[in-house]
Formats: sequence, structure tokens, C-alpha cells
Amino acid sequence: MDPQHIPSHAVVGAARVNLNRYCGALLGGVLVALAALPTPTKAATKDTLVIGMTQYPATFHPSINSMLAKSYVLAMTRRPITVYDHDWQLICMLCETLPTFENGLAVRETTSEGKPGVAVTYTLRGDATWGDGTPLTTADVLFTIEVGKHLQSGISNAELYRRILSVDVVDDHTFTLHLDRLTFSYNAVNDLELLPAHIERPIFEAGPETYKTRTAFDTDPTNPGLAYGPYRLTDAETGSHVVLEPNPTWWGTPPAFNRIVVRTIENTTALEANLLSGAIDMIPGELGLSIDQAIAFEKRNRPGFTVTYKAGLIYEHIDLSLDNSILADIRVRRALLHALDRERIVAALFGGKQPVAHGPVSPLDWVHADDIPITAYDPDAAKALLDEAGWKTGPDGIRINAAGDRLSLRIMTTAGNRLRELVQQTAQSMWKQVGAQVRIENEPPRVFFGETMTKRKVNGMAMYAWISSPENVPHTTLHSTQIPSAENNYAGQNYPGYADPEMDALINAVELELNPDARKKIWRDIQVKYATDLPVLPLYFRANAFVLPNWLSGVRPTGHQYSTTLWIEDWKHTP
Repeated sequence: MDPQHIPSHAVVGAARVNLNRYCGALLGGVLVALAALPTPTKAATKDTLVIGMTQYPATFHPSINSMLAKSYVLAMTRRPITVYDHDWQLICMLCETLPTFENGLAVRETTSEGKPGVAVTYTLRGDATWGDGTPLTTADVLFTIEVGKHLQSGISNAELYRRILSVDVVDDHTFTLHLDRLTFSYNAVNDLELLPAHIERPIFEAGPETYKTRTAFDTDPTNPGLAYGPYRLTDAETGSHVVLEPNPTWWGTPPAFNRIVVRTIENTTALEANLLSGAIDMIPGELGLSIDQAIAFEKRNRPGFTVTYKAGLIYEHIDLSLDNSILADIRVRRALLHALDRERIVAALFGGKQPVAHGPVSPLDWVHADDIPITAYDPDAAKALLDEAGWKTGPDGIRINAAGDRLSLRIMTTAGNRLRELVQQTAQSMWKQVGAQVRIENEPPRVFFGETMTKRKVNGMAMYAWISSPENVPHTTLHSTQIPSAENNYAGQNYPGYADPEMDALINAVELELNPDARKKIWRDIQVKYATDLPVLPLYFRANAFVLPNWLSGVRPTGHQYSTTLWIEDWKHTP
């Protein structure tokens, strides 16, 4: 989910920080007809790179919907103001100098309400232009914030914009943000995704409430003026492929490839077959083979390819629709987790190489707590909890309540992802052993993430993954103000509909705490609360497997939500 978020609010990591979780989301189903694009010859691969991945973006708008497929593609066409690098340190990409209190570009101030705030000053690169030659300026910053602040714009991370009290424009490239609170991530504006005012303003002003369906990013995605990275989109066929070519106004190192094709092959088995046939050159770790498939691929000793593994902050989990009366009962939620033998699932599918998750914070993160409550595999405890909740075993083994309703739920994920489907089937069997009937109903990723999740249509369980930046505060995914609804045009990423005042208070407190030791204690309280309430069923933390041709150099996995393609200009054909 993003994602993109990508989910939630990115933060500054200390030297000890390691992790990635986000909004992000993964993989898909259905075979794609490969005749749509000609397969490049071996000679052509020197200036053409063909990437195969399992999702097609539901939208190309950078701030609407959190989906990793979109982030992966847009990372080649854009550059964030700030971002986390390969060492998980916050750096400038579009700005000239990272603001800090030490260099005077960040200044503590008091808000009109008498609360601690901060003024942060950024200067955009003077040579940055949109792909149509229009200079990228503070006018784009002001327009972006205007869109983000509008209650009906449908921006995923609207919380970022709510915190901006005002903006002072110094000149065409320098601006100061006045923020309503001082957080430990005060200078990270990774999610402030700039929009081209000269293209998008007329569309937005014609109707903010319908802007998300009329944006040029989707109605005219190959418009050069939408890009300011090393590449721009030159072709986009929904569900099939996108084509990118060098952006002539790019200010940085010229990219090595004259053409990049990103093909969508939603079935992971078909993805591997296309790699071996030469229809694609590589499979990215962000949206490709599962770790078990990559290990098997590597064991078969396929010549010409290198498999690289990168552990990170990828949290595989099952969202629970708390509006569903069955799942609203904590005893049922706890019983469902007790019935899952996650250790066996991890051992069988990953050879034990991916750790079981008991909460949303990876053991790689310095704020991870290892003394939180654990809901271990215990089918007898699951049965006892279901009995207590009034679900008695029926004549066919499926439990029923006093009204005669069956304990029946559905689970959804991205169709065609072989690994997720195996996990679904295994979980379905385990739940049946305790009397819970679970139906599997999967959808293509662009539907699952673009419509079903965004509009909270699951009404049961949904399995996917978040990937995020280091020490990511789960504001957009767990805070009660972030529940998507028609009233807020489905902004926010709290898809379960979890609303708890204590969790809200902890989330608010953790980002305001500047002392790392004190902050870690609050992080522990968040993890304890999460493991106790179980708005989500934790599964495991994933590693990504990159399957690359031996001739491709410069691909460096980050381990967090910002993908390898943010450094696409470093990728080269090396004979």
C-alpha cells in the first residue's frame, strides 16, 4: 500500500534504525497476453530493459491510493523532496539542503494555541523542471498543499497536510512550512508529492470532489509535464504494460537505457516462465517472486541470473473488518489467531527464513519490543474462546450462534500470487479445525487495492503487506481519524476501522517525543496495545528476492518503502 504510502508518515531514523513496513501492498493474478509488445532481441537489451512485475497501478496519481506498483513506476519519473537512502538516513533529493535545528533551517516556534510547533525551510533545486520544460517552483508546492488540505480531494495521507498551518514563500524555489507540532520527524516531507500546477489546477478547480477520477495522471498519463525524474511515461496500457523513455529536461546523471518496459504478469509462475523465455529481463524484489520461489529458482542454477535477497520492513498480515459483527468480538479475533500455526506456515513455505510477526514492528527496527503478548498456536484455546463467545459446534462441524447464524467469513487477497493463495488455503484448513468456515474470494491487485480496500468493501478478512520507512509511526493505518469513508472521499489507510482512544493517544504521543529512550517506551506500549486488541492478525515479516540478469549493474535494494527505481539512473548494462 504506497504501498505509498505508501502508508503513513515517514520519520527520521537514528544511527541504530533499521526497518521497512508501508503502505504498501503486493502481487496479483491472471495471465497477460505477451503479444501486446514485441520481445526485444538480445542486442536490444543493451538500451532496452524489460521488467516484469505482478501488479499494474490502480492510478498514476502520486498521492491517491497506496500501491507499491505505482510507487515503483513513479520512482522513475519523479523525485521526492526528502527520502531515506540505502543506509536508512534522511537525505535531500529535490531540495538543496536538509533542514535541521543545527543549520538554522528548522526553528522551534509556538502555535497560536500555545503549543510547540516548528518552521522548516526548504529550497528546491533551481534546475528542476517538469518534462514539458515548465520550471518546478513554489507555485507547485502551494497547489499541492491546497489539494492535500481539501477534504474531498481523496489524498491518501491527508494528515500530512492538516499539520501544515501556513506556508511562507521566499522566492520561486524557497519556502517555509509552519507545522502545528514538533515531531521527531520534523524535517521529513517524503510524502509531500509535488503536483504540476500548470496542468492539474484547472482540473482540480473544476470539481475537487471528483478530482481523483479526472486527474491528468490517469486521463493523460503520458503528458510530459507530469514527470520531472530521469524518465517519463510514453505508453500505458491498463493491466498490461507501461513504457518509459528518458526525460529530456532531467537535471541529473543521464539514464543508461533508452527504453524501459514494465510488464504486468500477475501470476508469479508465469512471471518466472517469462523470465526464462527472455520475454522479460528481470524480476524486481518489490513486486516479484516470493522467497520460496526465488530459492527454488536459485537452486536450479539458472545461468545468466543473480538472485539477491534483502530483508526489510515488509509486514504481511490479515486485516479484519471490525464493522463485521463477528470480528468485532475480540474473543473471535483472538481465537482466529490461536488457530493459526504460523510457525508451521513459515517453516513449510520459507524454510524458517522469515520470522513470525506478533505485531507490526519488525525485529530489525530499533523500536521493536520483544516482550509483548504473544497469541501462540493453541487450537484448544481457540475453541474455548469461541464457546465463550457463543459460537457452538453445529451438526456439520461449523459453529453457529444462538440465532442460528454460521461462523462464516471471507478472506481476500491479490489473485495469482501463488504464495498468498497457499497461505490462504492453509489458514482456511486450520480455521475449519476449530469450527470457522472461511471462503476464499480473491481479486486482481488493481481492483483489490484500487477499489475494494480503499472503500472498505472487504467485510471480512484481507491479506496483504505494508512496507514503510524506518520507525514509521502508524498514524494513517491505526489512528481513528484515518478510517476511509464516503465523507472523507476514502482518504486514510485504517482499513479495519480500528478506533481506540488509548491507541490514538499513544500514536499522538510517540511522534511528539524527541528523546529516543522515552520514545522507545511509548513504542512498546503501542505494540502491547496492538497485540492485545488484534485489529489485525500478524503473519510474518518478509524478505524481498531480486532476480537480475548478470549484465545489469547498479540495482541496490533499500529494505524500506522507497524502491530501487529511485536510483534508476545508476542502472547500467555491463557486458
